[in-house]
Amino acid sequence: MTGKQVRPVADLTRKPAFPDSEAFVRDTEPLRRELLAHCYRMLGSVDDATDVVQETYLRAWRSYGAFEGRSSVRTWLYQIATNACLTALGHHSRRVLPSGLGGPESDPEAAPEPAGPGIRWLQPVPDVLVGPDPADPASIVLAREDLRLALVASLQYLSGTQRAVLILREVLSFPAAEVAVVLGTTTTAVKSTLQRARARLRDLAPAADAIAQPTEQGARALLDQYIAAFQNADAPALERLLRRDATLEATPFKTWFAGCETCVPYLRTRVLGSPGDWLMLATSANGQPAAVAYTRDRHGTYQAYGVVVLTVTSAGISQIFSFHQPSLAATFGFPPTAVPPIGIR
Repeated sequence: MTGKQVRPVADLTRKPAFPDSEAFVRDTEPLRRELLAHCYRMLGSVDDATDVVQETYLRAWRSYGAFEGRSSVRTWLYQIATNACLTALGHHSRRVLPSGLGGPESDPEAAPEPAGPGIRWLQPVPDVLVGPDPADPASIVLAREDLRLALVASLQYLSGTQRAVLILREVLSFPAAEVAVVLGTTTTAVKSTLQRARARLRDLAPAADAIAQPTEQGARALLDQYIAAFQNADAPALERLLRRDATLEATPFKTWFAGCETCVPYLRTRVLGSPGDWLMLATSANGQPAAVAYTRDRHGTYQAYGVVVLTVTSAGISQIFSFHQPSLAATFGFPPTAVPPIGIR
């Protein structure tokens, strides 16, 4: 034996000319959730990621009968999905949050400024669509960190290839040689691209928060208190929940606020309205506590508004991301209209 790896040869007596439906589903379906998470990290949009995953499975199905097993099915699917993402990125600009368009507004009385039709906003992703195996607590913690909105927003400033290499190597732990296969390049090129991506991300990403993260119960308690404060239009309660350095960002506006002294007056004046104007239903997104938000119309019906995602620490809420996109309610598995619980009318 020389130690040289021998590639398996296609066995045409075992592979039919047309895909084996049962074998295809068995081999590929368990990878769908992680592929969706991968495409979401690449594209910053749950809608775009869903489309690419569907395209990936269609392409895989068409070529499955000729798949020779020279790589694992997982690597093969990631190759299809990653290259589909890179093609998509070649046609569109990056997706952003309001803080990616300029500095914070210092006047809490300022009217929010719409960003314009050319902006492509980052979207949140429901945990239920991309969450890891619930029986593996370590993988759950890791996945939450790798899907956090701040990180996904930072990834948008990398080139498509840098994103792909960084995610495949750092998040998914693919060996450099496998990443080279996925991208059709060399191991040397992968290592060089990874160094550049790491350096760029260090410049973009904020320093890690030194304040301890809350427990699962603590995070849910903060979300419940935030929901109650919002539904009751209780600005003082909101102020008690926010850290002094909290930030508030809301699409589709380029205006955003930094610091509790501007966030709270803006919410009080421009957003909260009267008790009962808002209804929020708890969920989770990007490994963070979240709520699907509804606003009450003149007929008393609660219409979907979008999704709010919170970044929480043991010291309180540090970031509020509000996404005004009613269709996100359906993405998160909620109806377009909602009936409020007893006590909210």
